[in-house]
Amino acid sequence: MSEMRFLNRIKALLGRRPSAAGSIAAGIGIAGALAAAAAVLSRLFIKTLVGEALDRDQPRAVKAVTDMLIDAYSEKEPYKTAVEKGRELENMGLQTVSVTAEDGIKLTGHWYPAADPARVVLAVHGWRSSWWKDFGAVSDFLHDSRCSVMFIEQRGQGNSEGEYMGFGMTERFDMLVWLDWLCGHTRDLPIYITGISMGATTVLMTSGLGLPERVHGIIADCGFTSAKEIFRYVARNRLHLMYDIHKADIEYFCKEKIQVGTDDYSTIDALRVNTVPVLFVHGTDDTFVPISMTYENYKACAAPKMLFVVPGAEHGGSYLIDPDGYEEKLCEFWARYDGSGPYAPGPAIR
Repeated sequence: MSEMRFLNRIKALLGRRPSAAGSIAAGIGIAGALAAAAAVLSRLFIKTLVGEALDRDQPRAVKAVTDMLIDAYSEKEPYKTAVEKGRELENMGLQTVSVTAEDGIKLTGHWYPAADPARVVLAVHGWRSSWWKDFGAVSDFLHDSRCSVMFIEQRGQGNSEGEYMGFGMTERFDMLVWLDWLCGHTRDLPIYITGISMGATTVLMTSGLGLPERVHGIIADCGFTSAKEIFRYVARNRLHLMYDIHKADIEYFCKEKIQVGTDDYSTIDALRVNTVPVLFVHGTDDTFVPISMTYENYKACAAPKMLFVVPGAEHGGSYLIDPDGYEEKLCEFWARYDGSGPYAPGPAIR
């Protein structure tokens, strides 16, 4: 066939109307390609979301949005005043303490001793937050109440090392290192562990490890029950995603980063064997961690427990909305358990 005849044949073929079978085949091919592309994009999107949850360094686009939201939130009262109090705490020049976690990373804390302490408090901040933001508002009350406080920086955040956060599943082991430091550097006083948001989840998960006898109580403010359940809640209620469809990818990327799955451990697991008294705190208007999770934690807790619910408080805002009620409940908790114990450590669950 000559070159001219070949070109004419191609033109004739291109000019024909496609057959039904050809159209269907082409459609299937295009649909398949689109489905494959959508699957790849979906997986990349889930990888980005898991990175947002666990990575020290946020994806750039996500960070720009969250920074904007945090700035807007911080301009509202009483949160604006809380940020100002936090800055005061940050700039006090507290003693910096460093400890080494089980996996070798360096963790940073800030020691605020009382002149005549009645108790010691280990304070644990939340997700993508800081020690001074979460505890600036309550720090004066703690100090005036004769509490020596260790404000820690959780792994993967602030000045502590680590590339990833673990939503309490990895951080719980760090609490034992901090408790060991406190037991070795303070006289024989009762120790309380307090946390906000992911910090609350961390301290509740720690309760399942078997705590030193000096630990007399745990204060958990707006903690969630597990990484799986908070991922599911955020996916459904804030991102409008069907969690179950993406569950396998979420598990894969989570285990890839921290070697633990989102459902491998929960506060419920820990609280069922916990023997240390717990004060649970939550605000009714929390749209980030639903108050139902605190009710679940309270129900699961096998140890002595108290519950303080603050009407109208948003996430992490219970002390800001009702400081008098919060302080009264803390004093009641301390009065009840300062002189009690020791508590037999529960079986360690890892």
